[in-house]
Amino acid sequence: MEGRWRWLAVTAIAPVTWGATYYVTRHALPVEYPLYGAVLRALPAGLLLLALRRELPRGEWWWRSLVLGTLNMGAFFALVYVAGQLLPTSVAATIMATSSVVMMLFGWLLLAERPRAMALLGAGAGVAGVVLMLSGGGGEVNVRGVLASVAAMIISSVGFVLTRRWGSGTHVLSATSWQLLAGGLTVLPFAVLVEGAPPPMTASTLAGFAYVSVVATAVAYAAWFAGLKHLPAGSVGLVGLLNPVTGVLLGVVIAHETLGRGQVAGLVLVLLGIVVGQVRTGARSVANIGGVATADPVPGAVSDAVSGGAEGAVPRVVPAAVPVTGRPEANR
Repeated sequence: MEGRWRWLAVTAIAPVTWGATYYVTRHALPVEYPLYGAVLRALPAGLLLLALRRELPRGEWWWRSLVLGTLNMGAFFALVYVAGQLLPTSVAATIMATSSVVMMLFGWLLLAERPRAMALLGAGAGVAGVVLMLSGGGGEVNVRGVLASVAAMIISSVGFVLTRRWGSGTHVLSATSWQLLAGGLTVLPFAVLVEGAPPPMTASTLAGFAYVSVVATAVAYAAWFAGLKHLPAGSVGLVGLLNPVTGVLLGVVIAHETLGRGQVAGLVLVLLGIVVGQVRTGARSVANIGGVATADPVPGAVSDAVSGGAEGAVPRVVPAAVPVTGRPEANR
């Protein structure tokens, strides 16, 4: 149990930094450059991680990197950039929080990870909190921004679940760097054709891109994919509810956006949903990675989450005495 919460803490790095990304995008990055915004976020982060690992994809990981890079990075970053420019920080971050439920759904469909009762209860509480935060103020809601945010949430949820399905046996930093480079290179031609020359750079713009590329992308995605490698997709999705909490708090503290009583109640409900959704009942859990039932790993040091070197990174085979139904979550 202690190891599980340690992986959850590592995973939480990602949504916290992503919640801050909305504020940075809205206040530090140039307007009308969503495609270049995606390129300048993905490529530097991918090159940084590739320099750390120095490993190129092999075999099927060439096309997998293209698919995952487009879903998780290329198209996703462009849509998030649009949402960040058109929506208040709290609203944009809040819409993305519904991925907690969507990831459970796709985890069930693609990984046979049936949602646990407590996870569904936590997700329900989190979504209710999201609705309260969204309806409690925060500025005008732009329809195009909402559509961009919803589209980003759906495609990234699919991409994250596929990353868990395909990521077994591949180093976290390597797979992350390949996806980032593939996503950035996919968007680059469209950026040149549609937006022309790159955006002008100022000190604040450079600082903004440095944050979203290094912190909110290289570090955040390494932590997020490490969580997906060791935790069920539904559990990781619930941790993503920290995204709107960060967005709302930053919107209030830094951007002076309004925070009504409903939003306060919603924020508390979201945090409660995250905790409740991680509570387990019954026998030891079984995870399904790549169609093979394995017992949940017990991680080593926190630093191993991004290095891929934890003892728990190697799944343990379930003893024959433990009943496995083919639907891992049925044994939780």
